[in-house]
Order: sequence, then structure tokens, then C-alpha cells
Amino acid sequence: MPIVNVKELLESGIHFGTASSLWHPRMKPYIFGKRNAIHILDIKQTVRGLIQAHYYAAKLGKANKTILFVGTKRQARDVVRDGARSIGQPYVAERWLGGILTNFETVRASVRRLDEIERDQASPEYIRESKKVQARDARERRRILRNLEGVRTMHKLPDALFIVDPHKEMSAVREAHRLRIPIIGLVDTDCDPDLVNLPIPGNDDGIRAIQAVVKVVLAGYTKGRADQITREPVAPAAAAAAEPAAK
Repeated sequence: MPIVNVKELLESGIHFGTASSLWHPRMKPYIFGKRNAIHILDIKQTVRGLIQAHYYAAKLGKANKTILFVGTKRQARDVVRDGARSIGQPYVAERWLGGILTNFETVRASVRRLDEIERDQASPEYIRESKKVQARDARERRRILRNLEGVRTMHKLPDALFIVDPHKEMSAVREAHRLRIPIIGLVDTDCDPDLVNLPIPGNDDGIRAIQAVVKVVLAGYTKGRADQITREPVAPAAAAAAEPAAK
């Protein structure tokens, strides 16, 4: 089965860029042409970027590394959230809270506070707390969940980021650069591709286009994890087979 289905990509509209008046000059190598004042992306470049992203995600999955998925624009939220959850990876789909990476210990402290509140709420004695305390805890829990639900299980800094529209997610990009965390990015014609380590030129406003890109990255990571799992029993089996010879 091919990594990328070009027909599906074209049907998703991934090759439609933004208005030519808004283009970023560094996207020139990825642009095929212009139609009705809209830039058209070179689908060959998109396929190349997707294949590279697929193999990189597979490498991360094989090594049991973490990818943090980021996409807070309306069109990307559900795709990013559902995709990351399907492979057990962290995500940010509502709002990038400043310091998620650069102030990671403070973020973990907030998550521990969330765990504490939920333990208290699950306790039989909690019903005896005043209405004021219960309301305060409920508000705090909602606030922390709204901002940090997707990174709740991220116990260490991620090994890579996947970002939909790096231009919009500049806070995340800056933090990743500061910590030298590599970025896979879906970049439209109005975005600087040099912001990311592995650019995937494509429409970052269409839900179907975003789904097509996320699907390839997820498939790569899943394949890497499967390769790791299938290799784990090999060593014990090989050792058992070698025992008679050793005797």
C-alpha cells in the first residue's frame, strides 16, 4: 500500500494555497503556479514532504519517542486532537499556553494540582466540603483541563512537534527552537518554511487537507511502533534457539 495517495490528496484540495498577494517569498520552490490570484502548490513537493514526514514519524515511533501535535485553528482542532489520541500522543488543540515547553516544570505542577483535585473529588469525604470549596475546585479543574488536557500525560519534553500552520503557532515554534526540538510542519504559501525542520507544503485551512496530512504522519508513527513490538520477542527466541547449540 503506497504511503501517499495522490488522487486523495488532490481531492482534499491540499494543492490550493493562499492569495498570491499574501505569499511568502521562501515558499517559491514549492509553488507550481497561480490561478485566479491563488497560488497552486506543486503536488510533487507535497508528496515528497509527506513521505519524509512519514519515515521520520516511523523512526520516532520505532524508538518510542514522543510527538507533540499542535493545531489550535478551528479547522485543525478536532483533527489534531483525535489523531493524537488515536496513537497515545500529547496534543495542544485549544490554546498554546506560553511555557508549555520552556517552563515545563510549572506545567507539570499544574497537572499534579489537577490530579490532586480529582483525587479529592473522588473521595467519599469530599461531599462534606463547603459549596464554596467545591465550586472553587470545579472552576480550577475546568481551567487546567481546558489549557493542559492534551499534555496531561506528557511527563517529559517531546522529541518532536507536528504543527499545523507554524505561522499561527509562533509561540510553539519559538519554544521548540529555543530547546532545539525538531518540527514537522504543514506550511501554506503564506508561511516561512524555514520555521520548521521538515516542511510539508499544503493547504492548512481545509479540514480534508489537514486530515490527509495527519493521516500520513499517524500511519508512519504507528508503523514504527509496530516494528518495535514485532522485534521485541526476537531476542528471547534467538537466545532459546541458541541454548542447545551451546550445550
